[in-house]
Amino acid sequence: MTAIEFSNLIQRVTQSLRPVAFNLTRDTDDAKDLVQETMLKALMNQEKFKSGTNLKAWLYTIMRNTFINNYNKITKRSSHIDSTEYLQFFNTDENYITQNKGTATFVMNDIEKAIAGLSEEHRAPFMMYYIGYKYTEIAEKLSIPIGTVKNRIHIARKELKKSLKVYRQD
Repeated sequence: MTAIEFSNLIQRVTQSLRPVAFNLTRDTDDAKDLVQETMLKALMNQEKFKSGTNLKAWLYTIMRNTFINNYNKITKRSSHIDSTEYLQFFNTDENYITQNKGTATFVMNDIEKAIAGLSEEHRAPFMMYYIGYKYTEIAEKLSIPIGTVKNRIHIARKELKKSLKVYRQD
């Protein structure tokens, strides 16, 4: 296959790469850059593509690996190694600030009070859903229709949101 034929073949597949790139990057400009970098790598490594195999899968693999490599580079740049005698690894990202555990205790107490404040008909299905039961299982155990289960869980959530609005982070 000539370079021009290969280039034309790749250009036809490019449109299908864009949504996948956006899913990986969650940013339009970064997605465009990722697709462009994928195309460049594909053109540079044309000899590695075997005719008759799935071109789309080959390009997706190049794109995924490029994304992972770029992510790893960014992560390494934002991390540092402490050269003290303990050689501790730490991340300088400010999102990793710990909070006082006493605050968590107060929050959990407020959540438990809010749940206890729910009526039994709303609390039971909500707690069952919370611990992992599926809607159908809750309906069977409580002998109520599945629509009622969904409605009661929805109402319980609304009530809890109202009770715990102090903790909203808008």
